[in-house]
Amino acid sequence: MRCRGRCVVLVGITYDLKADYVAMGYSEEDAAEFDSPVTIDGIDDALQALGFRTERVGALPALASALLAGRRWDMVFNIAEGLHGFARESQVPALLDYYNIPCVFSDAMTLGVCLHKGVAKHVVRDKGVPTADFAVVERAEDAHRVHLPYPLFVKPVAEGTGLGVGAASKVRNVLELEEACARLIARHNQPVLVETYLPGRELTVGITGTGEDARAIAALEVEFGAGAESHAYGYVNKQEFEDRVAYRLAHDEVAEAACAVALQAWRALGCRDGGRVDVRLDAAGVPNFIEVNPLAGLNPETSDLPILCYKKGMTYRQLIAEIMTSALARNGMAHPIPADPGPRSALWSAEVLR
Repeated sequence: MRCRGRCVVLVGITYDLKADYVAMGYSEEDAAEFDSPVTIDGIDDALQALGFRTERVGALPALASALLAGRRWDMVFNIAEGLHGFARESQVPALLDYYNIPCVFSDAMTLGVCLHKGVAKHVVRDKGVPTADFAVVERAEDAHRVHLPYPLFVKPVAEGTGLGVGAASKVRNVLELEEACARLIARHNQPVLVETYLPGRELTVGITGTGEDARAIAALEVEFGAGAESHAYGYVNKQEFEDRVAYRLAHDEVAEAACAVALQAWRALGCRDGGRVDVRLDAAGVPNFIEVNPLAGLNPETSDLPILCYKKGMTYRQLIAEIMTSALARNGMAHPIPADPGPRSALWSAEVLR
């Protein structure tokens, strides 16, 4: 029975472990979006410290088997990314919807919309959120039909973790555009998003909450070092962030404007509980929506959202507490969460805060 009074809430945890997919023959890059045991341990430990009972469920097949066997939870903390198709992030929430089990983070519809960067940009643009002009190229031979001023920026339409983004993403003429589209379509087997290149500062905004109750925690600026791939916060820069990039909280008017744009996009897309919105400044200095991550990485050591929180003075446990407070409130569920969940995490270190 779902816990709606003052009782101990049972939280299932759904996730995809990177090691499982590598063991099945997937490459490190193909499994890049999936999680490590450090992430699952961090989430589980934080939830238990906040007074929740937890059960590790695992990926979609394990969830389906558990549901068919009669297992139920008051709520599911879902960070499963899924494996195939534009709806891969929607698969776990959709299955939970069938069984009327609430989950933390966004629902199936929002996750599907947000994963497809072209669809997401249509939504935010229609809501008046600044975003670069764009086109979606389905076939490499159609690249010449794009009528946008150069330089342009290209990336797979539905990948995360910076996959397909790097130094070659900035293209300066139609020949480079055609070559880039052909390469990305062949490698990732999906359309390519083509956008007007944004030359300014890049920031990622951490958000917790839902709808009008959502708040921007802070704007984290990504500064590229001498060894970074230029032009974008792509896969290589993210994987080797210690040597290639630095993170700084932005405190100026640009940060305030970036937070406002991020919140506007977050609400327009119907995102819930917690995540990140990436923005970049155009030539006029206006923050533009790039993309949203409604299933943001939660590795307590290396993920952008926890790092942003540490720099703002929030512990990992406090981040999970804000996420759970939003999810519980949406579902009318009562669970007392301490206002100050405890001492600073041992992961709060000079290295993390660099």
